[in-house]
Amino acid sequence: MSLFMQADLIVKSVMAVLALASLVCWTIIIEKLFRLTAMRSQVRRFEKANRSDEGFSDIKGDLPQSIMTAGLAAWRDSDKSESRAERRDRIERAMKLAMTMRLRRAEIGLPFLATIGSAAPFIGLFGTVWGIMNSFSAIAESQDTSLAVVAPGIAEALFATAIGLVAAIPAVMAYNKFSVDLGRIAYRTNAVIADVGNRLSRDPVSRVRAEAAE
Repeated sequence: MSLFMQADLIVKSVMAVLALASLVCWTIIIEKLFRLTAMRSQVRRFEKANRSDEGFSDIKGDLPQSIMTAGLAAWRDSDKSESRAERRDRIERAMKLAMTMRLRRAEIGLPFLATIGSAAPFIGLFGTVWGIMNSFSAIAESQDTSLAVVAPGIAEALFATAIGLVAAIPAVMAYNKFSVDLGRIAYRTNAVIADVGNRLSRDPVSRVRAEAAE
């Protein structure tokens, strides 16, 4: 706190911006941890329901419910003139579109993490360069190059870079983790969609209707 209070106004502004960015990043990180944990749980139940004989009647969660709703809507809209392959492709497209829309909602905030992860060190470096410039100006005015004169200003300047790294490192790590998690969720969900789409396309009176219908 003493380093912050003694710093130049520009350096203080840089520190405050980075501290605020770090707070926002941690808010996004915590929210994404809960959200993606819930989505992984939903995908596991979705996979289990697909393998079980009980079907999808009791499936829960926004992601699988929206996928099944879209798939059933496309299935009910079947055209007798279309082939099974065409019907399967249309059903899978509808389900994948529903999945994509849900995953895009989960991606909100990730661009901010990426931006802070790449920009925060440079913002902190700007504060450091500005602080060191002020230190050199103070040295020139005082005509004293002793460590007692130089050290405080340089310490304040380097503190800005430290805050930039504190903001950037968690943001980069979280962005990479969440991107991988979303990719895995999409991969596993696509596998279930392919299986469900194949089953729905077999027969207009397939048992899947009884399992997945309201």
